[in-house]
Amino acid sequence: MSLDDQWFSEAFESEGVAFSLRVRRKLLDERTRYQHIEVFETSHWGNLLTLDGCVMLTGRDNFLYHEMMSHPALFTHAAPRRVLIIGGGDCGTLREVLRHPDVTDAVQVDIDEGVTRAAARFFPELTEANDDPRAELRFEDGLAYIKSSGDGTFDVVIIDSTDPVGFAEGLFEAPFLREVHRVLADGGVLVQQSESPLLHSESIIRDLHGALDEAGFAHRVTLPFPVPSYPSGWWSATLAGKGVPVNRFRQADADARAFPTRYYSADVHRGALAPPAFCAALFSGLESVTTG
Repeated sequence: MSLDDQWFSEAFESEGVAFSLRVRRKLLDERTRYQHIEVFETSHWGNLLTLDGCVMLTGRDNFLYHEMMSHPALFTHAAPRRVLIIGGGDCGTLREVLRHPDVTDAVQVDIDEGVTRAAARFFPELTEANDDPRAELRFEDGLAYIKSSGDGTFDVVIIDSTDPVGFAEGLFEAPFLREVHRVLADGGVLVQQSESPLLHSESIIRDLHGALDEAGFAHRVTLPFPVPSYPSGWWSATLAGKGVPVNRFRQADADARAFPTRYYSADVHRGALAPPAFCAALFSGLESVTTG
């Protein structure tokens, strides 16, 4: 990361590319026990939150990520009531989950309370559902929380993590995913942020499918979607079902949803289920598109 002549730049040396935003000023510079949190005011993209020099979200395009990390999974599950979010400290995914009126409990477990404090100060629209009585925010190790949870506790588990390095690396590995499989009720759905299809298909995403298979998730599909401020501008979420296919979703309910979205729709969901040819050739467990 560099900040020169009022530009924030994040370089991806291995890919020979960088992403830059013009910034006006730095709003926050905090080092927590876990990471370096910075917030910048940009000229065109709203506020920018970075962790250890990596872009986490901007005010302009975060809705793309948060909607696709929540609504496909919740409309894939037959009747989601109990939702667990591991990570998600900015609370945008939590807000989207709580738009679903049938959700009765939403537990968010993030190791670093500093991210949530920063979001409340500089992205208050993302934390507006934090006081919802259905929400429970816990600041602790997500891996430990999963291990302490009972069998079949949750209907949907959302892994809204940072990149698979450091303390987040274990969230992409089979031992942790086996624990997720255990805490999901029969028919449960897992969704894991799974990086860029363009940059990481033959590494992170393929390895994630292998780990999910090893953990007991026979049904898997990776949904691509745009996030311009993330590496390559193209991101993904991988769905996995506990004993149920994840290539079908409640299309009628998605069409009739009683809450607004800016990106997600039944048509977008259906289209995302048809992976690009080069991705389908690499991932095991991908299923043909069916709606219902």
